[in-house]
Amino acid sequence: MNVRRRSSAAALAATAVIAVAAAPAVAADPSPSTTASTAPSPSAAASGLYGSGNPQFDGVWRQSLALLAQDTAGVVPSSKAVKWLTDQQCADGAFPAFRADPAKACDDKTMVDTNSTAAAVQALWAVGGHGDVVEDALGWLKSVQNKDGGWGYSPGTPSDANSTSVVIGALTATETDPEGVEKDGKSPYDALLTFALPCAKDKGEGAFAFQPDEDGKLLANADATAAGVLGALGKGLVAGAAADGTATEAEAACADAKKPTREQAAANGAAYLTAAVAEHGYLTSALGGSTSQPDYGNTSDAVVALAAQGGTDKAAALMSWLEKNAGNWAKENGPAAYAQLIFAAHAAGTDPRDFGGTDLVEQLNATGPAPQGAKAGDAATTSGDKDGEDKKKDDEKDEKDEKEDDSPFGVWWFVGVFLVFGIGIGFLLSNRSKKQQP
Repeated sequence: MNVRRRSSAAALAATAVIAVAAAPAVAADPSPSTTASTAPSPSAAASGLYGSGNPQFDGVWRQSLALLAQDTAGVVPSSKAVKWLTDQQCADGAFPAFRADPAKACDDKTMVDTNSTAAAVQALWAVGGHGDVVEDALGWLKSVQNKDGGWGYSPGTPSDANSTSVVIGALTATETDPEGVEKDGKSPYDALLTFALPCAKDKGEGAFAFQPDEDGKLLANADATAAGVLGALGKGLVAGAAADGTATEAEAACADAKKPTREQAAANGAAYLTAAVAEHGYLTSALGGSTSQPDYGNTSDAVVALAAQGGTDKAAALMSWLEKNAGNWAKENGPAAYAQLIFAAHAAGTDPRDFGGTDLVEQLNATGPAPQGAKAGDAATTSGDKDGEDKKKDDEKDEKDEKEDDSPFGVWWFVGVFLVFGIGIGFLLSNRSKKQQP
């Protein structure tokens, strides 16, 4: 789903493009990218943040995905990285995309959102030890639930398939049954199914829409469909594969029903994704240019959705394509991109440490503070940091210095790298601009 989601690709180049390209979606989902300054303050990124790009629009999102991916790969994240994330939380439990000065209380101008909050919940639950933070975040999410049972990106905005799905993931990850989280008698699943399209070719072929367009019409959207499949299955950002060969022929094809079950809606969405990748062998996007480009982020999400719904066999061809082609994309886009590929590898049952000859976990680890080590009983190594053990020792020293520092701000680092061009912009747009095109 993410997610789905946002990348560290760039602020200056992206701001103007997002405002235009995502207009149908963000009309009801105001984003910091259309209003806030693109340059972070001198204290923009505390030591502990993954990635060197401007965190203004995706700091919490990419940090959450990085920690969740490390946990999924058997790595114990750096305590400094976890603290960076928990420090971003506002007193009411919500998380913004990023706030440069966590020592300053959130106010009405702090742009909190459901996606950052739900991703943080999934990451912090996975790493453990932060039950109070998770509880407060879940409380906030429940408090801003819409009357239709779903969520929009910003509190008070109309529900959409992506945001509703990522919150469902946060609920199920924390062993909270979404069926029991109701507003006016409507559950998140009720809201999500309103975005499911019928099977007729001219009606959407079983896809999910992001949300109605300006005319109230639902348009098929590959990003929303990948998110919707996982949400309908009650899955989060990390999802294992269904047992191969368990789906019946009827369940494997798009099938109309007056009131489809969650399982059938997920199967319909998977059928749409399968058809959508048939022409090229991957998903494409024309955003950011007139020529269709491979959409690595959505393709990664599609792998997770297809595997979760139909098993590893259903995602094998897409996974093979990613292994051959997505390495440079991840290198250009950083932590969130590496995380998406790790989630895809996990769902497809492949080794993220041997992803087309690349160790995704090592590459992810190298974008931030050295992990603490491997989880107990896990053979994974943590050799991915650029400076290996030396950097790990430096991080430990920094943590000690922070504890001894009388200042409430700790150790801050100024990061001035915030401009990433090329295909990275496609990732930013496809993974959190909520485009309306399929």
